[in-house]
Amino acid sequence: MEILIAIVIAVLTGTGLYLMLRSRTFPVVMGLTLLTYAVNLFLFAMGRIQYNAPPVINMSDTYSDPLPQALVLTAIVIGFAMTAFVVVLALRARADLGNDHVDGKDSVEDVKEANR
Repeated sequence: MEILIAIVIAVLTGTGLYLMLRSRTFPVVMGLTLLTYAVNLFLFAMGRIQYNAPPVINMSDTYSDPLPQALVLTAIVIGFAMTAFVVVLALRARADLGNDHVDGKDSVEDVKEANR
């Protein structure tokens, strides 16, 4: 199971980084979202989740650490706020500049297509 979760985290991270390097804003937003999912899975996997264990230390020999769940919940809220901000920023850039390129400039393909 550890290999499977490591592969999933690696695929999400790689795909997120690849999409974040694109020149359009929508793939950048999707890449950022996938990267936050990968970080959330990583935080949750680092907590060594134990089944049927109380979250209080003195109640039994084995206990479940509540810190990873709290970190993941906080990361979900921060990731949602960051995604909403980036989407609004992308919409504003699209309205002001007339295109959805990250740098605000038309690509060579768009210029050639407009000149035809």
